Amino acid sequence: MAKSILICDDAAFMRMMIKDILTKNGYDIAGEAENGAVAVDKYSETKPDLVMMDITMPEKDGIQALKEIRSKDGAANIIMCSAMGQQAMVIESIQAGAKDFIVKPFQADRVLEAVRKVIG
Repeated sequence: MAKSILICDDAAFMRMMIKDILTKNGYDIAGEAENGAVAVDKYSETKPDLVMMDITMPEKDGIQALKEIRSKDGAANIIMCSAMGQQAMVIESIQAGAKDFIVKPFQADRVLEAVRKVIG
């Protein structure tokens, strides 16, 4: 069975790009979220194998959402996505339990490498 992935990014075009890379490589998309609050709800609903989480989002940022999801499910697999120059946030997210991080703009190879490393 294909692994399911929840994509969380406030930019619709980024979600579309990630979705495109993942579906072309045999992954199912469990859902999409435009902010951290929606991501937490969708995670509970869909129980995906992996979450691709943007750090900077309105309402609830990716780090808050990461902490919330991990407090409900300690086994949650989350890969953080960030723009260049957010090193402190990347470190904070890894300490909070993120499995990996990807820097924007994305390289398809790097996205797939991170996903495979975390969920195979």
